[in-house]
Amino acid sequence: MNKHTKLAILIAPLLLIAGYIASDYYLEHQAAQDKVFYLNQQNNCDVLADKCVLESGEFLISVSDRQGTTQINATFPLDTVVLMLVNDDNSQQIYQLAMADSPYYWQAKTDLRESIPRAGDSRKLRLVAKIKGGSYISEFVSTTISR
Repeated sequence: MNKHTKLAILIAPLLLIAGYIASDYYLEHQAAQDKVFYLNQQNNCDVLADKCVLESGEFLISVSDRQGTTQINATFPLDTVVLMLVNDDNSQQIYQLAMADSPYYWQAKTDLRESIPRAGDSRKLRLVAKIKGGSYISEFVSTTISR
């Protein structure tokens, strides 16, 4: 065996370990990049009747309103949640929701009940939920079926 072969056999394990560490850093960097995912309505959305579920794969968010407090329930822990109530002139009222009991439950006082006064009325809502490097966004219409 010549000296080049011996050197290659000696250096190969070190290159293998260095490559493994470098690929781990690369994958960690890729995972930390901001990503945007879209949430879709499962069925017709009636926030006032607790019948509004948004989904993206296995991730589900339930949106409901009880006595003027809008509540968000998620299948994964959230970092922040923002709910926007879109008016007829396309202006928005922004509500930063606060964590209730755990990162799975969020709530805030909103004017949602007052903005959908009668059965059959609807209101456009936007939701932005953040989890680590990902943002889950949705624009949906909440229609009141019965009041």
